[in-house]
Amino acid sequence: MSKKRSVEVAIISDVHLGTYGCRAKELLEYLKSIKPETLVLNGDIIDIWQFSKRYWPSSHMRVVKQIFGMAAKGVDIYYVTGNHDEMLRKFDGFTMGSLKVVNKVVLELDGKKAWIFHGDVFDITMKHSKWLAKLGAIGYDTLILLNAFVNFVREKIGMGRVSFSKKIKNRVKGAVKFIDDFENTAADIAINNDYDYVVCGHIHNPEIKIINNSQGSVVYLNSGDWIENLTALEYNKKKWALYRFSDDISLNEEKTTEAEEEVEIENLDVGVLYKNLVEEIRLNK
Repeated sequence: MSKKRSVEVAIISDVHLGTYGCRAKELLEYLKSIKPETLVLNGDIIDIWQFSKRYWPSSHMRVVKQIFGMAAKGVDIYYVTGNHDEMLRKFDGFTMGSLKVVNKVVLELDGKKAWIFHGDVFDITMKHSKWLAKLGAIGYDTLILLNAFVNFVREKIGMGRVSFSKKIKNRVKGAVKFIDDFENTAADIAINNDYDYVVCGHIHNPEIKIINNSQGSVVYLNSGDWIENLTALEYNKKKWALYRFSDDISLNEEKTTEAEEEVEIENLDVGVLYKNLVEEIRLNK
């Protein structure tokens, strides 16, 4: 594999390990291509809502091993809890080596403050109708499965990929308004608290933009997801960038084999840690 890119901060969110829609292989390629000083896992990394021992592919396990491997090498890792992994919120402050579980985090970046949290606290569905949100998550996963089958057929006959959920979001005015309200609410609170950056996930809508209100302005960022958009945020040399896997020619041309992946992680003692995490999830479901 080509030389890893040095990145000061990398942020990913909404991976949803344990679901059929998760693009774990592509995420693994991305994680193996970078050398970050700090990695922020900004919520919904493991989908505990839909976690089942019946579905946990080896590619999902390799992502977990890769993250633990990065921690073992001294990368500062913040696991920011989201709604799909909210069970981990009771472990706020738990530290294991250079990996820390938090509900939110503020990073000092070249004299500026970045407020990072998942963002589900702004979701009225989460606050008042969690059962409806969980039902929606199951429906979304089913839609992703159907989408994957359709794209498989389209690629076989030489046609491009399509995203059902993106089309639905873009055409439903309520969904567009929800995204706008979400972004503006996050920005308003960040401005009131004198943050320079506010970084969220949750809505699966990758974005970097400046939002202004009567009191000032803030840079709003969203890391997107690893189901459809396959995006991440990167901070380097005082600048933010939105990484898109589909635009990364080096990774799309050069794939790492499973054997190479296993060689890199085979000496890491992550088995016990992983088993304890899974057991904790099962006991609290």
